[in-house]
Parts: sequence; structure tokens; C-alpha cells
Amino acid sequence: MKNLGAMMKQAQEMQTRMQEMQEQMEALEIDGGSGGGLISVTVTGKGEVRRLSIDPSLIVPDDREVLEDLIVAAINDAKNKADEKMREETQKLMGGIQLPPGMKLPF
Repeated sequence: MKNLGAMMKQAQEMQTRMQEMQEQMEALEIDGGSGGGLISVTVTGKGEVRRLSIDPSLIVPDDREVLEDLIVAAINDAKNKADEKMREETQKLMGGIQLPPGMKLPF
């Protein structure tokens, strides 16, 4: 029974640390960009877009599609960086425990 009690305590500690990490990731801001820096996006560690900056030289009515594509690319860049940071922090938290392929944390 001592093992079960220790496992439960470890699980509770892990849950607390996971919650703390999620709160830290939500406060973290990560920048992404496209078009050689003409478009920049800032997202939280959870992927929520906070800021978008567009170089005025891109605002040409006839090239709306190019601008739209660059915005999407910048958002995706920032989101991918946020996802990678989340993976890194989760690995640190898990102490090197490898999750099965396709399994993501937080659940």
C-alpha cells in the first residue's frame, strides 16, 4: 500500500506542476513571422494571437491574396513555435519520460 500512496502523491504533484506549466505557457508570448519580417505575429504559449503587425508596403489593394497568405504563414509560424515550446516544457516536466506516438500533453 505504501507504493500506491507514493504513486498517488507523485500523480498529484505532477498534476500541480502541469497546471503551473500551463499557466506559464499562457502568459508566455512567442513571435512568428513571414515575408522576411514584413509580417509579424505574437501568440501566447497556448496559441492565442495577441498582436499582428503588417509592413505598410504590403498593403496594396490588388495584392490582397499575397497579404492574406503572408498573414496565415506568420500565424502558423508563431503557432508552431508555441507548440514546440509546449513540447519542450512538457518533456522537462515529465523528466524524460517518453509518451507513446500521437499522445499529447496536456490531455
